[in-house]
Amino acid sequence: GPWPRWRGSDLDGQCQETGLLQQWPDDGPPLLWQVEGLGTGYAGVSVVGGKIFTMGRQSGTEHLIALNAKDGSPLWSTPIGPGRTERGSNCTPTVDGDLVYAISIEGDLICARTDNGETVWRKNFGQDFGGKMMSGWGYSESPLIDGNLLVCTPGGPQAALAALDKTTGTPVWTTEMPYGGSHGGDGAGYSSIVISQGAGVKQYVQLVGRGVIGVAADNGQLLWRYDRIANGTANIPTPIVSGDYVFCSTGYGTGAALLKLTRSGRGVQADEQYFLDANKLQNHHGGMVLLDGYIYCGHRHNEGFPICVEMKTGRIRWGGDQRGAGSGSAAVLYADGNL
Repeated sequence: GPWPRWRGSDLDGQCQETGLLQQWPDDGPPLLWQVEGLGTGYAGVSVVGGKIFTMGRQSGTEHLIALNAKDGSPLWSTPIGPGRTERGSNCTPTVDGDLVYAISIEGDLICARTDNGETVWRKNFGQDFGGKMMSGWGYSESPLIDGNLLVCTPGGPQAALAALDKTTGTPVWTTEMPYGGSHGGDGAGYSSIVISQGAGVKQYVQLVGRGVIGVAADNGQLLWRYDRIANGTANIPTPIVSGDYVFCSTGYGTGAALLKLTRSGRGVQADEQYFLDANKLQNHHGGMVLLDGYIYCGHRHNEGFPICVEMKTGRIRWGGDQRGAGSGSAAVLYADGNL
């Protein structure tokens, strides 16, 4: 099936592909093709309809790029805006029908046609929403398409989150979240929005500079916030939602937490079920996957020690103290019975 955005169709890091190799050949599988010249950055790829979509900084300008999935040949490349000289794009494009959406490191949000890269509309997080990042590595989220809405995270005090008409870019609502707090930093984080039905209320859950928040999907009202998980450097991993629960973790010596959402009058409250300190679990980069009640991810700051945690209890089932080949953080994905 398609892989239309960061963490896939269901936003959960689970791929439905089957028939994958169960053992790696000594000399590796045959190389089908490779392509160079896509530019610098940390963008992931989306794959839909025989096309690969990604981003990269080329000659000082960030581009949204489409390739032929069969041979890697370039189909089109659309300039978005100036990219920083020391680094490139962070966003994984989001594909929806015949449109593709992307966010530059400087907060340029673009909607383009998938067939030829023609720009349909664009916004800028700073100019249009008073947005900012919590720290200096630039906007990184993959925008969320939900029905007729595009939901994103400008990080402004009057627009922590924003919902736009996905076909025109017209704002539908914004989330007021005044700056200030005891943990973390003001502005957007490096995470991407997920959808929750916790406590029977449809809401968008996001990790921002001041921690994890829940926002009402119908009007953008801030429902709840939890800041113990926030650090002041970079809040990165996409939260995991399951029923009435939200699991979140960050690096930089912070840790991990499980929250339970319940109704509180007309609103929703988030109650901490447990908190794991950094020596037990901190997912710095690379994200987390929930499978059958267990969280799988890389543990330790700027490390990728595989670990398995029982979500409801916080109990470490295995791992966290050794790793295989490689170094640095580990990105995790589930496919065909394997991590």
